[in-house]
Amino acid sequence: MRIGDLSHRTGVSPRMLRYYEEQGLITARRLDNGFREYDDYLVDRVHKIRGLLDAGIPTRIIGNILPCLHQAEIVVEDADPQLRAMLVEQRDKMTERIAVLEQNRDALIRYIDAMDRAAPESNRSSGETTAVA
Repeated sequence: MRIGDLSHRTGVSPRMLRYYEEQGLITARRLDNGFREYDDYLVDRVHKIRGLLDAGIPTRIIGNILPCLHQAEIVVEDADPQLRAMLVEQRDKMTERIAVLEQNRDALIRYIDAMDRAAPESNRSSGETTAVA
C-alpha cells in the first residue's frame, strides 16, 4: 500500500509516517518510481507506535520496545543499564498517568451519578455509567 493508504488506515499523517521510517520504527520498500510501498502488517505496528507515543514513551525507546510486543518470552542478550533506567522511568511515569486517569474517571462517574440522582428519569440522555470496584 502507498503512504496515503497507510495514513488513511491509521489516522497518522504521511509526514509522521516518514518520520517513523527515519527513526527506524517502520520500513517501506522503494518502488522503481521512487514511491514507498508499505506492507499491511504496518497498520497494526503504527497503531502500537501511536499508543506508545500517547503513553509518553519517546521514539528512541519505542524502537527498543516494538520487537517485544509480539513475543511471549523476551530474551535480552546485552542488557544496557542506561536503557533499563530509562524504561523504569517511563514505566513509573506511565503508572502515575494511569492513576491520574483512574481518579479523573472516578470523579466523572460520581458526577454523572449525582446528575442522574438530581434529574428526573425522563430528562436523562443515554450513557451508561459503570460502577468502579
